[in-house]
This record gives sequence, C-alpha cells and structure tokens, in this order.
Amino acid sequence: MTVLVSGATGRAGRHVARLLHDDGLRVRAAVPDPTADGPWDETVRFSFTDPGTWDETFTGVDRMFLMRPPQIGAVKRDMLPALERARQLGVRRMVLLSLQGAEHNPVVPHHALESWLRASDLEWTFVRAAFFMQNLSTTHAADIRCRDEILLPAGRGRTAFVDVRDVAAVAALALAEDGHAGRAYTPTGSRALTYAEVAEILTAELGRPIRYVPAGPLRYWRRARSEGMPAAMALVTLALYTTCRLGLADGITTDVPDLLGRPPIEFARFAHDERAAWLPEPSPLPIH
Repeated sequence: MTVLVSGATGRAGRHVARLLHDDGLRVRAAVPDPTADGPWDETVRFSFTDPGTWDETFTGVDRMFLMRPPQIGAVKRDMLPALERARQLGVRRMVLLSLQGAEHNPVVPHHALESWLRASDLEWTFVRAAFFMQNLSTTHAADIRCRDEILLPAGRGRTAFVDVRDVAAVAALALAEDGHAGRAYTPTGSRALTYAEVAEILTAELGRPIRYVPAGPLRYWRRARSEGMPAAMALVTLALYTTCRLGLADGITTDVPDLLGRPPIEFARFAHDERAAWLPEPSPLPIH
C-alpha cells in the first residue's frame, strides 16, 4: 500500500509522512521539488495545476493526505480536476486537512473540497483543525521577534488552538486505520485562549514583554500584504480571525484524547518547543 502525502514539506504534511513511515506504510511525497529530503520512501514532482504531473503522482496510490496549498483559493478550478484524476487512477481514501467550522463557512476554500468529497464515491475523512499554534511561530513570527507584538483582527475572541503535531497524528490515524470513513474530526487543544493570554504565555517563555494588538481588518490586511503574504492567503486568514472575533473559534472537542489516548499538547509546551522562532536575530559583528 502506498500513501500519497500532498504538501509533504509543510508543517502538517511532514509530520503526517513521518508518522505513516514510522508505522511501516510506504509514503510517496508529492512536492514541487522531487529532490526534497524527508521521512518518506519516494518523491514525485506534483502540482494541482499541472496536469502533466498527475498520472505519475497518483498511479499506484490507494490513500491520500489532501492539503490545500495556501496560494490556491479557487479550488473548484485549481484542485478538483486533479482530485478527479486521482479517483480515476485508483485513489480510494482521502483524508482532508480542513478547518474548524468549514462546514458552515462557504467563504473558506475547504468548504468546496468537503462538498466535492461528500458527493464522491471515495472514503473520506475530514480533519477540521482548529487554529494552528504553529501559525504564531511561522506566519506571525516576525511580528513577535522584531516588534514584540501580535497584531491580529481577532478582538477579544477566544481560539481553541491546536498543535500541528496533534492534527497530523489524527490524520495519520485515519489514513492508516479503517473505521474512519465518513467521519469529521475537529482536533483542538484542551482550552481556548484569547490572544492576550497567548501574549502572556509568550512573555513568560521568552522573558521579555510581548503584547497583543487588536487590529481592524484594514490594518491587518495592510500589514499582511506589506510583509509579503499572498492576497488569497490574507483573505483566508482574515476570514479566520473574523470568526475568532465573533466568538466562533472557541469550541473545544475531545477528539484528540479520544482518538490518540493522550491529552492535547498544551500551548505552553508548544511555546517552549518553538521559542527559537521568536528570539531576536543576533546583530552582525562590526567589520574593522
């Protein structure tokens, strides 16, 4: 059995690939650069928008970890044709990395992916992840590292943050085991936090004051775009932070302990594990 992992070099995909490989499954990494190293058995160059890569990618694959590339917003045009080809070539099980509340939010691209999978004859499982803790150590790391602030349009809303390692473990379980077809899981942390509380945890971990700046949508948009975030990704994140501001992102589930038999990773542990992402970069030595 070969499991295809899309986005294998990303935060979630790499963890999924490692867990499947450690479990003895053959893992094929679908990546833009087939020379990429990682915890997999083989790589294949793949793009959802390049039909020339599809047949080699999907042939001989039974199961697939499906992740939407952040730069793709029009999934009906840019992803569904590839998924239909995967179905034709024998992929029978797809585990989709989706979003908490995607079933009620047609604005986010994941909604269209869920709808297509529901209407297909495939075995599907939705992993509707809460907001990744790791977004703070990647997407928003520069603000924390350089400005000691978290600038987001989330208001005073609470977020049921989840560590990407827990999300990957749930996805890998649904790929490796039977009995998860037609199910939707929502892995979350054990408690919902405001961004002010997040700033307090980071302050304690880093030993310097980190503040939360509740920004309006326009200010956030300008900051995100000025720092190079693609427009499609900025729109999606703006929609996600809006759900937080409206109090729609604070739902806690027991899916992680129920499925994995252990508590979710706490935010304080994540902050400790990822603290290097927020440490100021050392000043260059003067040249004499």
